[in-house]
Amino acid sequence: MKAVMITDVKQREDAFSVRTTVFVDEQNVPPALEIDELEEEAVHFVLYDDNMDPCGAGRFRTVGEYGKVERICVLKEARGNGAGNLIMDAIEQHAATISGLTALKLDAQVHAIPFYEKRGYQVISGEFLDAGIVHKTMTKPL
Repeated sequence: MKAVMITDVKQREDAFSVRTTVFVDEQNVPPALEIDELEEEAVHFVLYDDNMDPCGAGRFRTVGEYGKVERICVLKEARGNGAGNLIMDAIEQHAATISGLTALKLDAQVHAIPFYEKRGYQVISGEFLDAGIVHKTMTKPL
């Protein structure tokens, strides 16, 4: 598997396809909330399996002194074998190249908190709903 920063329309469509499958089809997030007005300012990432089929995605935005990690997802069939870590590695490596960022921030679905904690993120908020799903905000210093 390989995570790449999106450089063309096909890769972007691949990432959006994975996001739609995970968030809209599996988690019942309304499509208008999943693909939003922030897509154009974000840097997008897509994960391809060994057959070059898209199986994961995520996006990254710079928000003040934070790097905002968003829309991390992996297709069901690719979960449990390090796919999420590959996406996060690519995003964190990208973030490290941006001058002035002091930390990474993300809003984690509560079931994913242990995954992010293993990567050095710490919960900094109470629970809140985003698209009807319980989340907590987490940060990690750069």
